[in-house]
Amino acid sequence: MCNERFNIRNYRWMQGMIYAIKEINDNSTLLPDVTLGYAIYDTCYNSPTAIEDVFALISGHRKFTPNYQCQLNSTLAAVVGASTSAISIAMATVLGIYRYPQVSYFSSIPNLSDKERFPSFFRTMPSDIFQSKVLVKLIKHFGWKWVGVLADNVDYGIQAAEMFKIQMERMGACVAFNEGIPIDGSRKRYSEIVEVIRKSTAKIIVAFSCDANIVPLLEEVVRQNITDRTWVATEGWSTSGPLSAIKKEYAKYWTGTIGLTLPLCKLEGFQEFLYEKNPVTTRDDTFISELWEDIFGCKWAYKLPSNVSQADVKKLCTGLEDLRKADHAYTDVSNFRIACNVINAVYAIAYALQDLQSCRNGKGPFENGTCANIRSFESWQLLHYMKNVRFVDRSGMERYFDKNGDFLAVYDIINWQVSSNGKISYVTVGKYDARVEPGHELTLIEQDLVWTGGTRQVPRSMCREDCRPGTRKNVEEGESICCFDCIPCANGEVSNGTECFACPEDYWSNKQKDTCFLKEVEFLSFDEPLGIVLTIFSILGIIISTAILAIFIKFMNTPIVRANNYELSFLLLFSLTLCFLASLAFLGRPTVKFCILRQIGFGIGFSLCLSCILVKTIVVVLAFTMTKPNQNALKRFRPMYHRVIVASITVIQICICIGFLLSSPITVQKDPTVAVGKIILECSQGAEQTLFAILIYIGVLAILCFILAFLARKLPNNFNEAKFISFSLLIFFVVWLSFIPAYFSSKGRYIVAVEVFAILASSFGLLTCIFFPKCYIILLRPELNTKREMMGRAPAVAGNVHKP
Repeated sequence: MCNERFNIRNYRWMQGMIYAIKEINDNSTLLPDVTLGYAIYDTCYNSPTAIEDVFALISGHRKFTPNYQCQLNSTLAAVVGASTSAISIAMATVLGIYRYPQVSYFSSIPNLSDKERFPSFFRTMPSDIFQSKVLVKLIKHFGWKWVGVLADNVDYGIQAAEMFKIQMERMGACVAFNEGIPIDGSRKRYSEIVEVIRKSTAKIIVAFSCDANIVPLLEEVVRQNITDRTWVATEGWSTSGPLSAIKKEYAKYWTGTIGLTLPLCKLEGFQEFLYEKNPVTTRDDTFISELWEDIFGCKWAYKLPSNVSQADVKKLCTGLEDLRKADHAYTDVSNFRIACNVINAVYAIAYALQDLQSCRNGKGPFENGTCANIRSFESWQLLHYMKNVRFVDRSGMERYFDKNGDFLAVYDIINWQVSSNGKISYVTVGKYDARVEPGHELTLIEQDLVWTGGTRQVPRSMCREDCRPGTRKNVEEGESICCFDCIPCANGEVSNGTECFACPEDYWSNKQKDTCFLKEVEFLSFDEPLGIVLTIFSILGIIISTAILAIFIKFMNTPIVRANNYELSFLLLFSLTLCFLASLAFLGRPTVKFCILRQIGFGIGFSLCLSCILVKTIVVVLAFTMTKPNQNALKRFRPMYHRVIVASITVIQICICIGFLLSSPITVQKDPTVAVGKIILECSQGAEQTLFAILIYIGVLAILCFILAFLARKLPNNFNEAKFISFSLLIFFVVWLSFIPAYFSSKGRYIVAVEVFAILASSFGLLTCIFFPKCYIILLRPELNTKREMMGRAPAVAGNVHKP
């Protein structure tokens, strides 16, 4: 007899085995002419004791000598047990050597599926691999991210907790703490564990344990009055007898517990079989007296110490008490779950024996088609049939062992609720069935669930609340991934509360950083203030150029117009008008056509303008420097040559433009980097290259014109045009030299604005300096518009320059 306290649950399992054997023996068709017997050994939850018992079973004697049998005709067919994984491992190590089939009804540690280590081990209990999967699925379903773990400090608990932690991390959830439950009953350690629970923010606690270890811990939870936790129970204690007998006033601590348990099976007659147990009629049962004391709260007179009289005992056991009237977990049909595993284990062995018995010589599975003899078979022969056995259990479910010796997992999901009598009851609220197609294994009836405090609201358990959309999780080094800070996403990024993602190329994030919207397309348009101002000045330049052209046409025969070679003047006015028109092409939505028109119009306009100025300057220089006899260079510099020079210079610029456009085709490109949340539409890099090629050519022309005009600035004349040309070109240089740094320091539409401003400023500079003085004389000082005044001190020369 062990020193452990009496365990009613284990006793009921033992009765399940006895009941199954009795039922099989009463069945004349299952194993005809064969009677099954049994020997029951108490392992006392102790591995050395269990190994000693196994040796006794194999050898027939307590003092074991290897490979020696006291009983020559051994009747041992198979072993049912043990309940705990640690004891099963110890037993399976020995039984595997001799190939004796061993069927456990409650051991779930995954290691036992290793057929190399445990070749003759089977179990009707699902492996913990399935249990961890189901628990993780439950936690995922209810959205719990921060979970505490308790596990028995043995192989079963350690491995189960480790598997659970790995699967939790894969799911993105975290283990808040992982504490080992002592198996030595250490009160100090229980107190330490409960203190960890109290300090933790985790509201969900998963416990991999058995009732013998978890009950003292839960008693400490009650003592420290921790009521705001939801417990998740493994099948080892989810329907524990000691817990179901919890006092009514303590029910509040466990209401809402959710757990896994094996499904109930139909055990007709088993409850009646349990009722038949009685200390008077069942004298061969050494545990019946302890069962009686536990159920009825009485004491046997013969067990009282010598110093205690019967009068001191509140209630003495008589053996006449009626089990049917006892409200106890022992006979509660809702607890017949592990008992079903025990009965299935016995029936698996019985059906394997039936297959062995029904073998026909010549068709057997062994050498030369031989069969085993049911009266004297070897353990390895029955092991062969155990691997292939199939039978239908009492629930109508086909049962068989897989290649690892395991039953496929089927679990009931139960919820601890307070019944009408104030005690804890187990309500089935779901099911897990590994046999169905993936994704549909778990089913829940959520409306039937009751949580901590009796509420219907699913509890929350998180180290940190989820980040709102627009922010992302940031985990500090060394912290759990579930304990994070929420950091806003950068501009142009959005998030779902976990990670930030960049918006597509043409999109931008809103202020809350939770939605991408189409970026605003930006360009220098006509209807914005800056565009309006530039448009007004462009149109004003066109109007002024046209007005001056009209004035020159009207006063074409006056000396000042004739003296300035009106053909070149008209062409110069036309080119300036073209420059003003070209500036309008820079405004509005860019297109490929307008991008090309900008550069060609700008290049041709200024080339034509400067070619006219160059010819004008040459004419002035020749007119005032070739005044000696026989110097007829001016006469030879006929108007036809003027046109050739102007046309040649302009054609060269056209060729430059076409060459660059062909080598670097212009396109419209989007630049999302200039302005936040905006797309800048601009002409491509080819346009920029063309622009600077044009500017270099124009710059060379301007320098040449300026040199000639500068040389002729002091020539004698009342109206010295070379002086005005020099000043206009000086303005031209200042504008375009300022343009270069301004262009490279500007972004987006302001680049276009700088370019338009440079065109307008240089065009107005040329228009003002070259034509305004002439218009002033024509319109306001007509008395100066005479041949005499135009000739001044060089009357003989001035007259040579008016003819085209």
